[in-house]
Amino acid sequence: MLLQVTHISKSYPGLPVLHDVSFTADEGEIVCLLGPSGCGKTTLLCIVAGLESPDAGRVVFAGEDLAGVPAHRRNFGLMFQDYALFPHRDVTANVAFGLRMQGRPAGEIAGRVREMLALVALAGYETRRVTDLSGGEQQRVALARSLAPGPRLLMLDEPLGALDRALSEQLMNELRIILKRVGVTALYVTHDQEEAFAIADRVLIMRARLEMGEGGHIEQAGTPQAVYRHPATPYVAQFLGFRNLLEGVVIGAEARGSGGAGERGSGGELALPGQLATQARLLVVETPLGRLVAEDAIAAYAAGDRVTVLIRPEAAEVRPAGETGSNVVPGRLLERSFRGSYHLIRSEHAGGAVLTCEVSVSDTDLPPSGAPLTLHLDPDAVTLLPG
Repeated sequence: MLLQVTHISKSYPGLPVLHDVSFTADEGEIVCLLGPSGCGKTTLLCIVAGLESPDAGRVVFAGEDLAGVPAHRRNFGLMFQDYALFPHRDVTANVAFGLRMQGRPAGEIAGRVREMLALVALAGYETRRVTDLSGGEQQRVALARSLAPGPRLLMLDEPLGALDRALSEQLMNELRIILKRVGVTALYVTHDQEEAFAIADRVLIMRARLEMGEGGHIEQAGTPQAVYRHPATPYVAQFLGFRNLLEGVVIGAEARGSGGAGERGSGGELALPGQLATQARLLVVETPLGRLVAEDAIAAYAAGDRVTVLIRPEAAEVRPAGETGSNVVPGRLLERSFRGSYHLIRSEHAGGAVLTCEVSVSDTDLPPSGAPLTLHLDPDAVTLLPG
């Protein structure tokens, strides 16, 4: 591992900020610290940069313990949300700043500036004043300035936060492409799930429990795909914007293709988790919607365990009225909203449970608000979390 952050804790008088945070980053990896304001993301970045000192824990880079190594000797780059550009200098002077601080020869600086501006698609902007640039162009200049000195590690703190949504979405993919092209190891801080998923190789979801006297800690770490498909806790699911969270009780397990929830296993009984270790890929759970089958969970559950059932928004498919079967839930449509490639719908079902789902149907296939609606829930989009 190129970067190792081990058991970092930090508090200010009366305010816990970080609690026992550990993670690693491989060479060339983009690791995103994702979490709400106040969970310690920026403080953690500053500790790695050497701008803050931890109360406990270590930061090791390329095998070197960085305790006592000042920020200017770490050769790390840091890019903030406000970019911190010099308004009285042109683009060239801004990009060249770090190179001049390193004492590079003038000819080498000029070549490196041209290289960096070409990388961020700003070739020809050398003599522009940064105050004459758009927000997106200023962001590119700040990135070029951060990359120009060849940092061993690049840290970015909400770099797209000052941009409007349309421009932010445009730059997400470009930013990842640039970082990968350079091959720099990066720590990326954001509170925006979509931004994190678009840019990161691995996501660290942070949470602070100030009411319990605990600062921010890592609630879950994994690839964007793994975190989305398998949130580790209800908190992670809620933070990621999932709304369909129901209480449930595990009943047992069944093999895929066995015919539906509640069917008998190969031994004539509904199998409990673990009894069909090689065949069972679906768990059966009792919910306010009735008995559902869900994809095999990462955690091990036993019959009788209380769980939280996550139904992801893409789980639902509209079915004909009166249809029955596994994971078919009748109800009524509360409201619908056209979103281009799909409709966002809210529907009410047994026990007053309300689901919010994205369905790919035409206007004519959806009943009017208040009318009966039958949904089928794809087991692969139904996940069990600890209760």
